[in-house]
Amino acid sequence: MSDPGALTDEELTAIEERVAAATPGPWHVRQLDDDAAMCLVAVSTAPDTGRGERRPGFDHGTIVAAALVQRPRYVDVADERWDENADFISHARRDVPRLVEEVRRLRRLLAAGDLASGGA
Repeated sequence: MSDPGALTDEELTAIEERVAAATPGPWHVRQLDDDAAMCLVAVSTAPDTGRGERRPGFDHGTIVAAALVQRPRYVDVADERWDENADFISHARRDVPRLVEEVRRLRRLLAAGDLASGGA
């Protein structure tokens, strides 16, 4: 992996803008079962119930992304990491804003000289 260099303030701002524009969180992994989608692994604004609901038993308007849609094979990644991908996507809604804020916090400490003196 090549070194992309330091993250600029403009890049951090662009990341924050994408976060602000995305569907509000929290996001959750949902295991759904649908005659059309078959074993749907989705990211949703609604928590998983553990019941593997079938349509119309779940609100399609809460689905943010799909990590597996088997029938027809629209979403079916070759490495079979559907659950892991859905977990990553759902956590990104919380993780990305926290990481951006941490970068900004550390930059403030560096600018104030606190990080070099051990103040964190």
